[in-house]
Amino acid sequence: MTETLVPKAEAAQNTPSKRLFIKTYGCQMNVYDSERMADVLRPLGYAVTEEVEAADFVILNTCHIREKAAEKIYSELGKIRELRDLKRQTGGDMTIAVAGCVAQAEGEEIIKRQPAVDIVVGPQAYHQLPELLTRTARARGERIGADFAPDDKFDALPAARFTEGPTAFLTVQEGCDKFCTFCVVPYTRGAEWSRPLASVLEEARQLAGRGVREVTLLGQNVNAYDGERPDGRKSSLAELAYALAEIPGLDRIRYTTSHPNDMSDALIAAHGDLDALMPYLHLPVQAGSDRILRLMNRKHGRQTYLDLIARIREARPDMALSGDFIVGFPGETDREFEETLDLVRQVRYASAFAFMYSPRPGTPAAGMGRQIEPEVAKERLHRLIELLTEQQTAFNQAQAGRTLNVLFDRKGRHPDRRQAIGRSPYLQSVHVDDADHLIGQIVPVEIISGQQNSLTGRLVAPGAAEKEKAA
Repeated sequence: MTETLVPKAEAAQNTPSKRLFIKTYGCQMNVYDSERMADVLRPLGYAVTEEVEAADFVILNTCHIREKAAEKIYSELGKIRELRDLKRQTGGDMTIAVAGCVAQAEGEEIIKRQPAVDIVVGPQAYHQLPELLTRTARARGERIGADFAPDDKFDALPAARFTEGPTAFLTVQEGCDKFCTFCVVPYTRGAEWSRPLASVLEEARQLAGRGVREVTLLGQNVNAYDGERPDGRKSSLAELAYALAEIPGLDRIRYTTSHPNDMSDALIAAHGDLDALMPYLHLPVQAGSDRILRLMNRKHGRQTYLDLIARIREARPDMALSGDFIVGFPGETDREFEETLDLVRQVRYASAFAFMYSPRPGTPAAGMGRQIEPEVAKERLHRLIELLTEQQTAFNQAQAGRTLNVLFDRKGRHPDRRQAIGRSPYLQSVHVDDADHLIGQIVPVEIISGQQNSLTGRLVAPGAAEKEKAA
């Protein structure tokens, strides 16, 4: 589980009198949601702080994917309650809210277990935060907002977004209808729903106007996007990509997370047609055994996935693939785990995430027999990670000698070397000296070396990139 803070907002004309602290757990969609929660609260005079002790309003934006996620939240809430008690001793106060997927799953149980919590708000209801906050301040009314109404949420959000840097997340789809037997997302995020095409394009134009050069489209099943067009027809993710590529200043488009069953011919073709659509695709398979895939209710087979990868690489030969894997699923045999290793060797991933299966209460897999012993699952996980790390390192090392266009988005850790860090088309982190003046720009970089998690490069001399292309 990752934890991030919402970026500091731009300075308002008037110094805000209240401070907001948001701690974000989990995926990129939660990061996006945290940014929008800050947008919703900004008109009420709240400015983001990175110091929880200084906050008047604390929000934990939670994720329910990983093991014991709720217990970790309750532990964090205990610490925050102590901070609030200290503030009250000196005449101050602090409002505490739990948002996100744990809020959706636990509901009233959160307030029962931790009475210090003032507000519980699910991922489809955070546009209600101003009202819930006002009701809490008046010590009356309902404190829980956890219904599924994504269309209401996006309609209620402020049109303007506060962003920093040349990259931004953009949620276009929410929810899941796949019902994988190991996953809680359909129960915490609701059914699949897509934002209208015009709404997405308008937000993208605003982001481009604020200097954003790259957007990452987000969705639990983002390639199932079918947002309504102005004429009432449905739009696909491929159509959305073509429309986004027409926006001036928006040079790069990415999307995550995708499901193999929603990878349409049109979307595959778009990867071959659009320079703006980056050659990096996160396409989880979860396992390499057909029997385990059926138990997971993935609705695709091993060979179907491999054939799909071949079609994608035919359209875009340099496509870098990423994926997700679960080892130790109930009933997984040694031979079936070997099938997963074999699939990984065939696909050759540029990066991937591997997890040891852990039961989620309420999911079908939690009640399955033949749960794998933790020691066996850990050994399998170690072997899979070793293979994936080997492939990732090899992919990065293979970039040495190439010239890649890098979008610089932040300064590096070595200011004495004027270091800057950017992203390659394949989402690799690239470290370059004498480049801190290029933040926000896309610049050709000669890759000197590749390591497990990053690349090292140097700026290409003026005219060198054109000579290399001509050669």
